[in-house]
Amino acid sequence: MRILVLGNLGYVGTVLTRYLRASGHTVTGFDVGYFEDCTIAEPMAPDRQHFGDVRDVPAEIYNDIDGVIHLAALSNDTLGELSAGVTQDINVGGLARSIAHAKAAGIERFVFASSCSMYGRSDGDAPLNESAQQNPLTAYARSKSEGEVLLGAATSDRFRPTALRFSTAYGWSERPRLCLVVNNLAACGLAEGRIDLESDGTPWRPLIHVEDMARAMEATLTAPLDRVGARSFNVGTTAENYQVRTIATTVAALLDDLPVTIGKSGGSDQRSYNVDFTAFHAAVPKFKAAWTMEAGARDLIERFRRLFDPADFRSDRFFRIRRITSLIAAGDLSEDLHTLRAV
Repeated sequence: MRILVLGNLGYVGTVLTRYLRASGHTVTGFDVGYFEDCTIAEPMAPDRQHFGDVRDVPAEIYNDIDGVIHLAALSNDTLGELSAGVTQDINVGGLARSIAHAKAAGIERFVFASSCSMYGRSDGDAPLNESAQQNPLTAYARSKSEGEVLLGAATSDRFRPTALRFSTAYGWSERPRLCLVVNNLAACGLAEGRIDLESDGTPWRPLIHVEDMARAMEATLTAPLDRVGARSFNVGTTAENYQVRTIATTVAALLDDLPVTIGKSGGSDQRSYNVDFTAFHAAVPKFKAAWTMEAGARDLIERFRRLFDPADFRSDRFFRIRRITSLIAAGDLSEDLHTLRAV
């Protein structure tokens, strides 16, 4: 299959590109390049690479494409709050342009990387399925919810998009990202010799390894369209719903039983959601998660120990908000995140 990946040079896109090519697909990448040089190991390149802003993605790169995977976005809650307006322009406006080009090119298969973050905070104990009330608390989460509305409005007999509401990502990528909970706890533990939680650790997070995200996207793109088209799915594994304090103590145990300090309040991040994944597993039986949190954290720690030093853990290259603000300060990006010089 000839696959266009928008946002292929980020944390997830790097792993996805490697997985798709290893699975025999031809990959065309499109990326603005904010994180192109944020590498710790040599990434696998796509078959073709285009650079540009998703807000201005050209129609011609959709020619001779069988399926689209849309990752391009300001990719977490903290970064999304840098400017809610810019987040809207990139995450929603860029998606709208991509949808229009895909439809014009006659592409039926379109996978949108959405997020369970749209559930925000759930006060009930029952796992949330796809019909659960959405309560997006951040600009990023709102953009994912609005993106799914766009997909629904664009759906037709010849355009059958799928939204994958991913659990919180973690795990190894050649372009690491340390502002994700498992990755951050592992990095901080190695750099600081302790793990400190700002919250009481009670919020729930479903987790998914970045390689399993790639498996889910490839499995969706190749699944019978009548099973996945025009649908939204929670993507993860029920056993991988964890409270944050459980994640912290697991990572600490893997780091030779480092001490863990747990806060006394809920912290500034109010998100908490326990998620049900039954629908996706029923619709896409090809998908089988290969990782558990403990195994993924162990692998991550082993790689960090070999490849990182403490300066890397503190570098702005591996924290999304630090990277973007440093590029703005250097004059490489405008305040609305348009490229002023090659980044």
